[in-house]
Amino acid sequence: MSAPDGSPVGAERSIGQLFASATAEMSALVHDEIALAKAQLKHDVKRGATSGGAFSAAGVLLLFSLPMLNFALAYGIRTWSHWNLAICFLLSFAANVLVAVVLALIGVVFAKKAKKSKGPQKVAASMKESAGVLQNAKPHPRPELPRDDVRAIEAAVGRSSS
Repeated sequence: MSAPDGSPVGAERSIGQLFASATAEMSALVHDEIALAKAQLKHDVKRGATSGGAFSAAGVLLLFSLPMLNFALAYGIRTWSHWNLAICFLLSFAANVLVAVVLALIGVVFAKKAKKSKGPQKVAASMKESAGVLQNAKPHPRPELPRDDVRAIEAAVGRSSS
């Protein structure tokens, strides 16, 4: 079994290897944070586009379908109820307005969701937090070893690496 850098597990790694490993992991973290920001931004844009589409659909429906729907619905109500034709036209108009209001409410809901979502801001705050933690990190204090112990450790490390 080996560590991510290829050295055997349990073997002590040099400071250079540790620094290289930390640099690679930090680079991967930054790349992952950027990918997360892109994904969240894409999701927010999709919500905004859905909102715009719902508003557009409401406007198009109200604009282009009013004459046809009003005539068809008014004459249908007149046939069914035998009411005055003017009242039937008012009822058909009210039905069209009701559908347009429902579509506009759907657009408002999606617009609020897109506005509330603070994806890129969350990622930026997370990156700042990670950078703050790394800036405040201090190396662990190492106890001073007698000179004989240092030579014995160096000899053992030299034997294990060759």
